[in-house]
Amino acid sequence: MAATLCQVMGFLLGLLGTAAIIAATGMDQWATEDLFDNPVTAVYSYSGLWNSCVRQSSGFTECRPYFTILGLPALLQAVRALMIVGIVLGAIGCLIAIFALKCLKMGNMEDNIKATMTLAAGIMILLAGICGIAGVSAFANLIVQSFRFTTYSESGFGSYGGSIGGLSGSLTPRYTFGPALFVGWIGGAVLVIGGILMCLACRGMSSDGKQRYDGMTYKAASQHTMYKSDTRPRPAHNDSYKVQSVDGRLSNQRFDYV
Repeated sequence: MAATLCQVMGFLLGLLGTAAIIAATGMDQWATEDLFDNPVTAVYSYSGLWNSCVRQSSGFTECRPYFTILGLPALLQAVRALMIVGIVLGAIGCLIAIFALKCLKMGNMEDNIKATMTLAAGIMILLAGICGIAGVSAFANLIVQSFRFTTYSESGFGSYGGSIGGLSGSLTPRYTFGPALFVGWIGGAVLVIGGILMCLACRGMSSDGKQRYDGMTYKAASQHTMYKSDTRPRPAHNDSYKVQSVDGRLSNQRFDYV
């Protein structure tokens, strides 16, 4: 019962985590503009793995996809690859987990085969979670490095001989974590938990599937076996049933009386 519960819970968490990383991969808000102390709020920009969008204060949003592949940074392409690999592994693992469910009867499939399929599905779901977490963390590291070395004004605000409150340099927006990163982290963590539960369920199924047979041991007789004579008392021999002959001698004829 515990193995079945772990298997079903791992399967459901695998489905939920796969859906989460699919949603995170398709979202455009991986990096959003930091509005803290931003003097310009009429334009709000954000970007994802596939598009770069700009939203104006009027509500109009314009998104432009990345038409090139070779011109993109290598880290962005690596993040794309990790997320796609995580989605593929999660989908295949969930598909195998459907046929490996202990509560479903698939012909004459034995429990040890289902246990092996459950282990394979658990490993795939676990790897999918690791790929999702690695991809999101790599993109978050890129945002952190860009945030540290980006300032709003290269020449500085009005200070020391400049006009107070005036801008004298070029404006460069800074980006921070977007909602897609948190969705990807949560989805990857859910996939890791689901994969661990599937592996634990495989262990429980393999132990329950082993049948124990209580056999009897046979011990061969020893060559030096000693046989004892029968010392039990025997009944006395009664000759009363024998018929006497005419001359008085006992005859060997027997008669049965009913």
